[in-house]
Amino acid sequence: MAISVLIDKQDSFEIVRDKIAQILVAETVLQKAKAVLANKNSSLWALNVYIERSDAIEQYSSQSFDITPIVNVSYESGEFPQSKGDTGEQQTHEATFNIDCYGAGMSEDTQSGQLCADEQAAKNAQRALRLVRNIIMSSEYRYLGLRGTVGRRWPLSIKSLAPADMEASIRIVVMRLQLRVSFIENSPQYTPVTLLETNVNFKRQENGQIVMAADYIYDVEN
Repeated sequence: MAISVLIDKQDSFEIVRDKIAQILVAETVLQKAKAVLANKNSSLWALNVYIERSDAIEQYSSQSFDITPIVNVSYESGEFPQSKGDTGEQQTHEATFNIDCYGAGMSEDTQSGQLCADEQAAKNAQRALRLVRNIIMSSEYRYLGLRGTVGRRWPLSIKSLAPADMEASIRIVVMRLQLRVSFIENSPQYTPVTLLETNVNFKRQENGQIVMAADYIYDVEN
């Protein structure tokens, strides 16, 4: 017996990861618009969002320095509790996603003194993480817009990762929000074959017992 359908779909962990990124993009656009209405600097609500990138910090160079924080959403790991699901159709996936917030700073001299790159980078990364956490944990996204698939989302931890240096005058700080999301994974299901007829032969043993001799099954395609 073989699987009867082409496996041409995304698993739920991919859908959830992409949805997190889509939510962050959509909400930061709205937040920037609200900042303009409030006569505030809307760039403080801007994020550049990526999925599964390991080199997203390319925008941080002295030639084309962009202070906008970077956010990268990636899948880390998942567990499948045996008590939550069945062996054939649905299993609960307890997944951990990393939402990494990169903040950059560039050293420069100002009228009031030197602007330190490391302090600027840390504050930009923390500002990005603050925005991310508040968006994802708002009541509007209790199910990440995937009610029926997502059962729960919960922040596991916030970590400050080792800073990275781009150039002598640029510093980068990374703040990581680990998010645990519980959702359903589905698998291809057996498609039963409609029987056209069943021919069964019986035979009588010497002691008179009737037993099945052979079973012939024809499906609708024969």
